[in-house]
Amino acid sequence: MKHYPPRSARPRRPSITIPPFHAVPLRHRADGWTPVRQAEFIGHLAATRSVAAAARGVSMARETAYRLRARPGAQGFAAAWDVALGSVRSEAGRARLEAALAAARAARQADRKVTIPELEWRVATGLWQVMLRGGRYVGVVRKPDETALLALLSRTRAAAGRA
Repeated sequence: MKHYPPRSARPRRPSITIPPFHAVPLRHRADGWTPVRQAEFIGHLAATRSVAAAARGVSMARETAYRLRARPGAQGFAAAWDVALGSVRSEAGRARLEAALAAARAARQADRKVTIPELEWRVATGLWQVMLRGGRYVGVVRKPDETALLALLSRTRAAAGRA
């Protein structure tokens, strides 16, 4: 007969689900902030809660992570960053987390001001989902972005109809 040790009485840390986000549009460089590296950074950030440690985890510098966050088109990345650092333990932390989740939802929507090259970027890179299990980073998954594809198709059809 097997005997298992008693479970810990301490409560589990509430887990945070990071919403899927679009990578920041950049020139392709093998040693730069690729879309995969951006998603892995968010995963390490959620696990370590330290920007410096997360940047080290993806072999990048902390300063370049802050520069990436400030770039145009980085709204989804910045919202995922805020969610990764969010806390549900205090009332102020929950309010910041809810604001970050709302910003992440807004960043995923393709509005009228998104240009065709940016829509093409979104279709090509897709959405990045960070996978966390028990507060630990386990990997990233790339999902196709059907919304951006449909928006791109409707805009190109409308442009072809006007010509």
